Formats: sequence, structure tokens, C-alpha cells
Amino acid sequence: MNVAIEIPDEIGRALGAHAGDVSRAVLEAVAVEAYRSGTITPAQVQQMLGLRSRWETEALLRHAGAYHDYTMDDLERDMAAIRDASRR
Repeated sequence: MNVAIEIPDEIGRALGAHAGDVSRAVLEAVAVEAYRSGTITPAQVQQMLGLRSRWETEALLRHAGAYHDYTMDDLERDMAAIRDASRR
């Protein structure tokens, strides 16, 4: 899906000076905010931004300060999934 936005030229120049590719900077900002809000997963961030690996995705999210709230329940579920997978 293509989405077009209009921003004042002055702001576009400022964003371009700071981030280089304004379109890419906006796309990354949307992806990071969607991840923060729980709308999309890290895998979807990776797909949206065309990143090559999970590690590249995690690095981008970490750099943006977008951390997943990983609870003890999440850890217990992950550990149970690992135990189940190792029994097969």
C-alpha cells in the first residue's frame, strides 16, 4: 500500500538533514510506533522495513527505544514452548 503525506518544505528539509532519506525515516517512525503500541510484531516490522534479519530488526527497535514489555508470564510461556519442542 502506498501512502502519501504532505509536510511543510522546511520540516522536510530538517528531516532530510537529520535522517537523510525522509521517506525511509517516516516509514521507520511508523513501524516503530506501531510496534510500541502493540499493533504489529517484530516480524512485521522486519517485513515492513525490508530488514534482513531478526537481529537487524531488534537493533533498530533498541536504537529507537522501543522495548517489548516482556513479563514473567511471557518467559514461562517461552520456556514451556522450548521444553515442548525439545521433546519432539
